[in-house]
This record gives sequence, C-alpha cells and structure tokens, in this order.
Amino acid sequence: MARILVVGTNNTHKLDEIRPLLAGVNVVLRAAGEFGAFDPIEDGKTLDENAILKARAALNLTGEWSIADDTGLEVDALDGRPGLYAARYAGEGCTFRDNIAKLLRELDGVPEARRTARFVCVIALCRPGDEPATFRATCPGRILEAPRGGLGFGYDPVFFADDAGKALAELTLEEKNRLSHRARAVKLFRSELKNLLSQGETFER
Repeated sequence: MARILVVGTNNTHKLDEIRPLLAGVNVVLRAAGEFGAFDPIEDGKTLDENAILKARAALNLTGEWSIADDTGLEVDALDGRPGLYAARYAGEGCTFRDNIAKLLRELDGVPEARRTARFVCVIALCRPGDEPATFRATCPGRILEAPRGGLGFGYDPVFFADDAGKALAELTLEEKNRLSHRARAVKLFRSELKNLLSQGETFER
C-alpha cells in the first residue's frame, strides 16, 4: 500500500508541478486542505523557517508525513528583494499581476546586465517523531522588461531562465520540471523519500 504524503499548500499550481516529479514513488499525494482548514501564518524569517512552519502545520492537521515549500525571488539590483516576500510583494491580497507590476516598476531603467536574479526553493519534510528535513535548490536567470508567455504562474512571465533560454511562462510543465527551482528541490527530496520508504512498511489510511 502507498503512504499518504500531504502537501501543505492551497496553491493547486504547486501540486500540479510536484505530482509528476514524484511519479513512480509509492506515495499518494493529498492536499492539506482536504483534511480541514489549512491557513498557517507564514511569519518565518527565512525560506527554511516558512517551509518547516507549513509542513509542520500539515503534519499537525493530518498526522501524516507532510511536505511544504517556500519559494523566494532574489533580484540583485534590488538587494535581494522581494526574497521570501515574493508571493505578497505588492501587499496582502495581491495578485500575481500586482506583484509583477511592482517588480517591473522598481526595475524600470535598470539595464539587462544588472537584472540578474534567481528563484530559490526550500522543501521541508515533517514526520511524526522526527526533526524536519529541508531540501534547497535554485534556478538562475534575469528579470525581463515585459511579460512573455502564457503558462506557469507567479513571476514566470518575467523570469528568463538561463538554463532554458526562455521565460518560465514560455515552457510547458514538462519543460519547466526539468530545470525549475521547485523541480530541482523536489528531485533532491525524492531521493531521500525513496530511501525513507525503503526502510519500513508503507501504508494508506
């Protein structure tokens, strides 16, 4: 039987990205919201703290092995902003479009050579009785002057990924899952997950 693995997020886009990356691993992915209200306060000072906070909240809600990620966008010309505040850069209740608009305003007039940036993703795993484990990965690139593409979510339309030669929003999910920050972090986690599953009997409730 497969082990239940809870993903501590209300963002269905994240689930869509994670699910194919864990294909072939003996787990059943469930969203934390399927078990009850899931709205932890993300008041950590680092990506690691926020990822652990959300994974621990999912574990406390469900009693199952739980993961969560926190992602930041570090823009060199903005001294690393928006950083871990990327999802709410334009304020509470903002949309993806609001965040992009604020980012582009702040970079107005900054030449291409100085628009370097990177996405950073930290995935945390919390299990009953064990200390949290974290897995970190990055995706280097730069911020475009205007959005491109209609795929993805968040800052994908304005993030030009060096390893793809395109904006993330110009990539299919399959292409994005070869190089994105989240994909790279999930692949690190996948290796450890398979190791943990091999150590004991798995089950599904």
